[in-house]
Amino acid sequence: MGYSAWRIFREGLRSNRGWEPVWREPEPKPRYEVVVVGGGGHGLATAYYLAREFGIRDVVLLEKGWLGSGNIGRNTTIIRSNYLLPGNQPFYEFSMKLWEGLEQELNYNAMVSQRGILNLFHSDAQRDAYVRRGNAMRLAGADAELLDAAGVRRMCPLLDFDNARFPVRGGLWQPRGGTVRHDAVAWGYARGADRLGVDIVQNCEVTGFLMEDGACVGVETGRGPIRAGKVAVCVAGSSSRIMAKAGLRLPIESHVLQAFVSEGLKPVIPGVVTFGAGHFYVSQSDKGGLVFGGDVDGYNSYAQRGNLPVVEDVCEGGMALMPMIGRARLLRMWGGIMDMSMDGSPFIGRTPIPGLYLNAGWCYGGFKAVPAGGFATAHLVAKDAPHPTATEFRLDRFRRGHLIDEKGQGAQPNLH
Repeated sequence: MGYSAWRIFREGLRSNRGWEPVWREPEPKPRYEVVVVGGGGHGLATAYYLAREFGIRDVVLLEKGWLGSGNIGRNTTIIRSNYLLPGNQPFYEFSMKLWEGLEQELNYNAMVSQRGILNLFHSDAQRDAYVRRGNAMRLAGADAELLDAAGVRRMCPLLDFDNARFPVRGGLWQPRGGTVRHDAVAWGYARGADRLGVDIVQNCEVTGFLMEDGACVGVETGRGPIRAGKVAVCVAGSSSRIMAKAGLRLPIESHVLQAFVSEGLKPVIPGVVTFGAGHFYVSQSDKGGLVFGGDVDGYNSYAQRGNLPVVEDVCEGGMALMPMIGRARLLRMWGGIMDMSMDGSPFIGRTPIPGLYLNAGWCYGGFKAVPAGGFATAHLVAKDAPHPTATEFRLDRFRRGHLIDEKGQGAQPNLH
């Protein structure tokens, strides 16, 4: 079923009785060409691009809960491509370009809103670092502008410029950054994959892997074994637990990342703003709520809820940046399980086990990378070769000494 303004008008006249389910609820077959484990953004995008770009439609996607129950529905909806290192920047710029055409391609309103992202700086050293990053972005084909304090004041007059402990000196502005409705991304990719013949099976947990002669030939599930020529695992914060069932230990730690939404306010934030003197980022939803977040909780956890000290820390960052939100009430909060890699960059690669592929280690960057992550994983599975923008995301890069440490903070996941 195609969506259009005319279809909405016609269904309104018919009491909306003509709408059909967005995707099917099939029973899994005993064998597929490819099994995709994980019904989040990257898993759904992988299944979609396998069918759409590479013609592999004998695919089943397995999700242990319901679609959108994981990190794809538990993030702050930000998209951007303002990275520095050559191992990262082309990949995220590729993702941004896919975002820009996503709604037309999927025929689904994902609410892609390119309102821009502003990274504030508060010192000369931060300014110089952002100058370097902006130049790297422009060399990779992305957009970047350096604003002085006056430019930031014109854009965000409600920030604290005069009495702040960390005065705003300027910012790095990417006009093409912005936000996307997170759960709509899951629904759009699910609908697109289903229309291309992919089987989407919810409430079907993977409990193990089928191995023959050292190769992965399928998965064990709560609904019986499913054999496959190839298996791609895209389960974010649960990656270590799932891959342990195949006997693999990953360079990943799982941490909780909390996000928050305030009550609805009049428009105060033009796009996405990040605080350079602390870990705080904020945007404003179409309903007026401020959507914001900060650091991960400092302990390892698989829970989808966090603790109060992080709530205090994030709110302190918001108050330091714009004290005028001090009377706003917190409406709701949630937690996502972050798969934090040792250098802060992801993995899209083959594992030491033939037939088993991994998409993991996204840290804070998983949502913005959904289109490119799915495309690159589909490319890897279909061609057994990395996508040109994802050649550095190898699982063995720590053994090879080829780290992609974007922040330069070393091998501590909680610092990335």
